[in-house]
Amino acid sequence: MPRPRFDIVVFDLGGVLVQTAQSWAQAHELAGLPPHAIANDPAFERGRSQLAHAYQIGVIGTPEYFDGAAAASRGAYTPAEVARLHHAWSRSEYQGVAEVLDAIDASGAATGALSNTNPAHWARLDGTSEYPNVARLRHRHASHLLRVAKPDAGAYERFCTETGFEPTRVLFFDDGPANVEAARRAGWTAYLVDPHAPTAPQLLHLLRHEGVIQRRVAPRDS
Repeated sequence: MPRPRFDIVVFDLGGVLVQTAQSWAQAHELAGLPPHAIANDPAFERGRSQLAHAYQIGVIGTPEYFDGAAAASRGAYTPAEVARLHHAWSRSEYQGVAEVLDAIDASGAATGALSNTNPAHWARLDGTSEYPNVARLRHRHASHLLRVAKPDAGAYERFCTETGFEPTRVLFFDDGPANVEAARRAGWTAYLVDPHAPTAPQLLHLLRHEGVIQRRVAPRDS
């Protein structure tokens, strides 16, 4: 019997398995905060993004991020309001994720995650009842623990080093074009997922295309 092409299927989390806010302005709305122009202010977004990157690679911790983002807002937010926005950013799992993982498990391939995330979100994502299907992934790796974030080549190298999988044996799904291109340069087979549409049908189609699963699986309500 021929060896399967892939030993592991790896997912980005936000925008692939987990619904997230697509912008700070949307997170502001989801958090139920009163409208404020700062949510669409480019200077604030630049400063917050720099802090978020430092937070994602473990350079700063949660209190420093909340305090720094509040300071960058020039008084528009308190640190507690930043925390509220940050919590609202990560939403629920996409419908149909369970069926995607059922199909992969039945194929015999391993599953994993390579996520650009941070301590506050990871505390919710990593093996908790809030995200039960994320908890099913055997090899879960986060940027703040690896100390490197996608699309840095080191993120893909560290994942393979930590898990022992060969790059050419990895199938990867991400909603970031730069992350997908970097994964391909690292030797992974990688596909872009549209976070604005249901992701389970996209994943099932691509898994069939790559021969990981052989039969059609109709997503059920989650």
